[in-house]
Amino acid sequence: MRHGGVLLLGMLVSTACASGSAEETADLVLRNGHVVTVDSTQPEAEAVAIRGHSIMAVGSDDEMEAYIGSGTEVIDLNGRLAVPGFIEGHGHFSGVGERLLNLDLMNVRNWDEVVAMVGAAARDATADAWIVGRGWHQEKWDRVPEPSVEGVPVHASLDSVSPDNPVYLTHASGHAAFVNGRALELAGITGSTPNPPGGEIVKDANGEPTGMLRETAQRLAGQVRARASAERPAEEIAAERRRVVDLAAQEALSKGVTSFHDAGTGFGTIDLFRELEAEGALPVRLYVMIREPNEQLEQRLPDYLMPADTNDYLVVRSIKVSIDGALGSHGAWLLEPYEDMPTSTGLALVQPEVVARTAELAIANGFQLAVHAIGDRANREVLDIYEQTFAAHPESRDLRWRIEHAQHLDPADIGRFGELGVIPAMQGVHATSDAPWIPRRLGERRAREGAYMWRELMNTGAVIANGTDAPVEDVNPIVSFYSSVSRQTNMGDVFYGGQRMTRDEALRSYTLNNAYAAFEEDVKGSLTPGKLADIVVLSKDIMRVPEDEITSARVDLTIVGGEVRYRRPADQASATTFTPDLR
Repeated sequence: MRHGGVLLLGMLVSTACASGSAEETADLVLRNGHVVTVDSTQPEAEAVAIRGHSIMAVGSDDEMEAYIGSGTEVIDLNGRLAVPGFIEGHGHFSGVGERLLNLDLMNVRNWDEVVAMVGAAARDATADAWIVGRGWHQEKWDRVPEPSVEGVPVHASLDSVSPDNPVYLTHASGHAAFVNGRALELAGITGSTPNPPGGEIVKDANGEPTGMLRETAQRLAGQVRARASAERPAEEIAAERRRVVDLAAQEALSKGVTSFHDAGTGFGTIDLFRELEAEGALPVRLYVMIREPNEQLEQRLPDYLMPADTNDYLVVRSIKVSIDGALGSHGAWLLEPYEDMPTSTGLALVQPEVVARTAELAIANGFQLAVHAIGDRANREVLDIYEQTFAAHPESRDLRWRIEHAQHLDPADIGRFGELGVIPAMQGVHATSDAPWIPRRLGERRAREGAYMWRELMNTGAVIANGTDAPVEDVNPIVSFYSSVSRQTNMGDVFYGGQRMTRDEALRSYTLNNAYAAFEEDVKGSLTPGKLADIVVLSKDIMRVPEDEITSARVDLTIVGGEVRYRRPADQASATTFTPDLR
């Protein structure tokens, strides 16, 4: 952690330089570009001057000449777009790195491809080693597997290619897992195993487990896998944990992400982040939400409050809890039954009184509260808890409590976000990714009136934070930006286009809004003198090009704290087409 006085001094010097002659030369100047600042006092410019980790000045090429000295590095943007560094508003940082170490199932076309990938991994695996993957989504397959239960296969297909190695494949949403027979055996899951609170062991017509574990039922097999992993040599575990962080950071930087809201991390991982920050080994800024049971929070919260300072790479001042699951796995908690599963209204992962207790702990210890809520029932319960907590603590101001996802709302609850000052932390890409099957889950009326209501929420005065929920989706902000402004799937359909954002609104949702959602709008989120020099340069101007060209833009440079942390390799053509999976 650095000291705030340094930032104040930097702001005073930068303001003086911007308004008069330069008293110091810059370390780095970006010039000859289209600079979109997300600062209403100077929305656009041509050039930016940087000294140390801060922005000195923003203006025309001629004005920035005064900051160029013999030791100044000058980068000619050649008309390219420069914007504030993208801030991932809700993702899972370690999950991004872990996905790169395991089977990537995000783009498989059907279950047969999953089975083939598992079979190949099993042939190379050592005895008893777990085969792990993530990213499958049954709604995106080109055909329903046979046999299947509720559209999901049975484990016999995995058993045929991996009879001895346990297999654990996490759903794209992270709210379900599919395991093989060996994993069921090791976890002691049989036809007589009861569903755990907040979870479901899916069973076939004979009462036998299919291998599908919803929500908290994942832990039955996950805990066995975790124990096996923990038996490895300590140095191997430590090296892998650092490798995961490095992979996640490099992936984020390559996509222009300079700050990352890590939505749910335990104390042990935060300790690792602390070590890495002390070593100067965190290349991406992290805003971490603590995810631990209330009992642990009561004992340890005061030791983990790390509010934002200047040029920080680790901030911890938020608590994360999940009240329901995901719509794709039928785990979102609804007011009315699912259209395609009339016997279910989803799952409450914890009871509202547990969340209410977490809210009291957050208030008492000066923490923000961020609650995962996807279904309309879950969102109403959380809004009720927030409203009651705010009323009980009128002395607490500017809390900026959040609802993570806020995907499906009852129309009666939309206005409450603006009234209460609750931040809906949403993911633009989820809307277009989920669009083809949302009406199947909710029915057309509920989807039209309550699914991804960006425009309606903004009309209430709510500040929307944008993101990808990586590794649920690719961490690429450009895809989520495109989804936010187009609401168009890759099939050409527009998903309730009246809820679109403008390009200015979408960029703000990925920069200044996300900074606000982390109490950091004074130090990041716009290209303003005195703020941190976190900047992204793109190969195409996503603020001006035709809408259908937005997703072909690439990140050319990612600058964090005045240092270039990523340069796109020269052998990658700037016009390379990128087709996101927006099914």
